[in-house]
Amino acid sequence: MAVRKVGVVGAGTMGRGIAEMLAFKGLDVLLVEKTESNLELGLATIAQSLDKQIDKWALTQAEKKLVLNRIHPTHTLDELAECELIIETITEELEAKLAVMRELDRAAGAETIIASNTSTLSLTELASVTEHPQRVIGLHFIHPVSHIDLVEIVRGLKTSESTFDATKHFVEKIIHKKGIMVFESPGFVTTRLICLHINEALKVLEEGVASEEDIDSAMRMGYSFKYGPFEMCDRFGLDAVQAALENMFHEYGELKYRPSIVLKKMVRAGQLGVKTGAGFFNYDKDGDRI
Repeated sequence: MAVRKVGVVGAGTMGRGIAEMLAFKGLDVLLVEKTESNLELGLATIAQSLDKQIDKWALTQAEKKLVLNRIHPTHTLDELAECELIIETITEELEAKLAVMRELDRAAGAETIIASNTSTLSLTELASVTEHPQRVIGLHFIHPVSHIDLVEIVRGLKTSESTFDATKHFVEKIIHKKGIMVFESPGFVTTRLICLHINEALKVLEEGVASEEDIDSAMRMGYSFKYGPFEMCDRFGLDAVQAALENMFHEYGELKYRPSIVLKKMVRAGQLGVKTGAGFFNYDKDGDRI
């Protein structure tokens, strides 16, 4: 499959990261959002990300302009018919994703592959509302997309061999990331393991064993983690971690997936991490620790 244009549905944290990465790889990207304000925010945030790379001498102004020129904002899904691949990146809520999958199935071209970036929901269930479940697959990118060279390629029950082969080729030969094949299971590999790591760290905190800072230092210095579990949670978004844990708790029914009460309290208070400037730690507008 020759991929020239990719549709990205949703201009949130993951959608922006995926769109920026794809444009940097030389692909045309159709970035879809429901409102003008969300689109403007998405494009502005991508521009800020590129500016940070310029400040670090990793990018030139000419390259920034080229990347931005490859990202085409739109409000309508109908334009996605010209894309060879569509990646859905909206909120991790089942009903919302089902509604979008129905629309994507209607709008997509006959040969278009429809991928979801879901981290915990069932690909088989998402595909079940489409007329062509064989072309639905999971592409679970990890934040920050541009810096993580791993993608989980997730097969639903009816995902065809040709869809999987074409998607693996896209991941490994076109965007040059490492693709690992995952059979459908809530949380897959990465989300399942990292959310349990964060949830256990929260329990250690609740028990008064150590502070957030010391727990993070222990994992960074003792096990070479780039971020400790609390800063990691801040960067993922506390609400996203809670949603992932709740989805896995619902699917598996095991207590180890039940979100910590500390996590729930912070989400209710609106302390969601980097995106709000405050979580377990405080952050500036560029997402750096204060």
